[in-house]
Amino acid sequence: MKIPISALLAQKDPVIRWVAPGATVQDAVAAMAAHRIGCIVIIDDDHLAGLFTENDLLVRVVAAGLDPRTTPITRVMSPRPITVEPSLTLDKTMALISEKRVRHLPVVEGGRLVGLVSIGDLNKWIVERLQSEADALRSYVTGQYPG
Repeated sequence: MKIPISALLAQKDPVIRWVAPGATVQDAVAAMAAHRIGCIVIIDDDHLAGLFTENDLLVRVVAAGLDPRTTPITRVMSPRPITVEPSLTLDKTMALISEKRVRHLPVVEGGRLVGLVSIGDLNKWIVERLQSEADALRSYVTGQYPG
């Protein structure tokens, strides 16, 4: 699919959920639970400082025996996450997610965070497009195509 990530981002909620570097794991998890998201961004002085995911919670906090109430998010976040530009195509984004074994990619343009794309976002987009194409073909074959 030669469609840029920017097309997908245009259809998503533009609000990026984030916490500051001074937050605790508990703060981050509370925000993630409140918004039903699997990843939260850590922003420091308007710059992407890192990501914290459900996997980070399991591996770096729970399995390590850390207390979420007192553990700073900066201790367990993924610093310097892989980022992509809005012009990257969806197929290349899917390949990158698969190759790097990540579920979330921050979208950065000119050093500024402009969005976050997840494997779920990509799967939903692809399924919706395939369904739309199938519906159009079905209409064409049955003679109900408006064009």
